[in-house]
Amino acid sequence: MLTAKEDLITYSFDGTAALQQMPGCVVFAQSTQEVAEVLKLANGSRTAVVTRGSGTGLSGGSVPSPDCIVLCTVKIEKILEVDRANLTMLVEPGVTTVQIADAASAVGLFYPPDPGSMKISTIGGNVAENSGGLRGLKYGVTRNYVMGLEVVLPNGEVLWTGNKCVKDVAGYSMRDLFIGSEGTLGVITKVLLRLIPKPAAKKTMVATFDQMDKAAQTVSAIIAAQIIPCTLEFLDRTTIHCVEDYAKVGLPLDCEALLLMETDGHPAVVAEEAAQMERIARENGCMEVRMAQDDAEATRLATARRSAFSALARVAPTTILEDATVPRSELAKMIRFVEGVAKKYKLRIGTFGHMGDGNLHPTFLTDERNKEEMHRVEEAFKEIFAEAVRLGGTITGEHGIGLAKKSFLPKFVGEAQLRVMRELRRALDPNGILNPGKMFD
Repeated sequence: MLTAKEDLITYSFDGTAALQQMPGCVVFAQSTQEVAEVLKLANGSRTAVVTRGSGTGLSGGSVPSPDCIVLCTVKIEKILEVDRANLTMLVEPGVTTVQIADAASAVGLFYPPDPGSMKISTIGGNVAENSGGLRGLKYGVTRNYVMGLEVVLPNGEVLWTGNKCVKDVAGYSMRDLFIGSEGTLGVITKVLLRLIPKPAAKKTMVATFDQMDKAAQTVSAIIAAQIIPCTLEFLDRTTIHCVEDYAKVGLPLDCEALLLMETDGHPAVVAEEAAQMERIARENGCMEVRMAQDDAEATRLATARRSAFSALARVAPTTILEDATVPRSELAKMIRFVEGVAKKYKLRIGTFGHMGDGNLHPTFLTDERNKEEMHRVEEAFKEIFAEAVRLGGTITGEHGIGLAKKSFLPKFVGEAQLRVMRELRRALDPNGILNPGKMFD
């Protein structure tokens, strides 16, 4: 347990800019039993508990409440079982996403979810936030790979939900209730994951465009051709230059937009889809298509996209990475709107994201010490989220609500849904000790 001020400062924030609060203490549990004992004590004294993994969240979900217990699960970190017969893996919450991917790959299997922070983010946090990633277009998000959960309830009771069965419709889907609950309903202590066979082949390519609209139209045309790539990502000019300066992977700098496209599966299908995507990109006015010549080059290109946040973070003292999702048909319109908002409020914004599933990451390069500029940032956020909803989208595609977006939630979900969410939370946590103040007041 940590109580010294210099230790607590380290746990007073997560990956979300401009949000910080000192906890009362930090506790490193090492087993389900220890988590249960901490929650029993906290529930009895009505002390707030904020569960934390690696702290990479981008919505303020693991920012402490005042004087709370930060319950850190990174030391509950075993891979308990890899079951090749049933294509499952049982893990503890502190296992990192990349460790899961590597363990699956070692036995010829595949765990698809790949958030940008996968080298450090933990599976407990991935499940709590229902994390997405670059491969979400084809393979879905974390929810699609969770078959079972062990959860400690606020009173210390341990609950197991789910199993290895592909089909199970007995009762309410309690598992789905906890996925994406952002630490407000229980503490996840074990996760049973679904694995799939590893794709036999893949091809990675980069297409460059002199207009963002052409890139968006290429994405629409690829989907219309009934091709579902495993990765269909984009970077705008600001992000391209920042990434190349940071990662030096040889990205072209003379373009307004870049598409990272990857197809995987049977070798014959991969070859055919790659050729079709290249043709479609050229038909929609791309400047150049570059095919990765080997796995090493493919990894470098994917790393360029994964390093976008880190690259942009070097430009200004405060980097605010947001996510707003719209239907794919509205992508070009939404990107132009973000550009217009940047000009209106005199802000620097780099935009990148998962163009294949409509998930944009407008990233504000600012300085939280400049109060007047931060006010303009807040006003810009309001306009961006309002426009996303107006276009049939959502206020968050993968980062969650947490503290950062809870003011936008009531208008988005409506009165009835908000009431049901409150009642569920009250039923499971009547004393309100778990992650208080997150998602809604």
